[in-house]
Amino acid sequence: MRFLRITLTLQTLVLLLQAVTAGMLLSSPGGRAAHSVTAIAVAVVVLVNLVAAIVARRRAAIGPAVGMLVLTLAQMALGMAHMKTLHVPIGVLMFGGSLVQTAQIWAERRPAAATA
Repeated sequence: MRFLRITLTLQTLVLLLQAVTAGMLLSSPGGRAAHSVTAIAVAVVVLVNLVAAIVARRRAAIGPAVGMLVLTLAQMALGMAHMKTLHVPIGVLMFGGSLVQTAQIWAERRPAAATA
């Protein structure tokens, strides 16, 4: 459970960083390289989050993690095709979904410690 919380938090932070580098892409010459590097970071973290959800055996987390991986791959394809009309809104959706998931997982109560 702790690993899942960490990976979801990291996923949300990396998606936020991806939005920052998207702004850099639009405003500075070096923005394209930064956005490409963070795209790879997003893919890696999303994949690690899927592994964490599977290891934690949490069905409520596996589905969204698979969905996030599919959206990430779609985002990469759309970005390479320069289809900003779809790329930008899907990126916003991904960040919002990750933020909701992160809030939900941190709001869950920890199981009560077993007393001896």
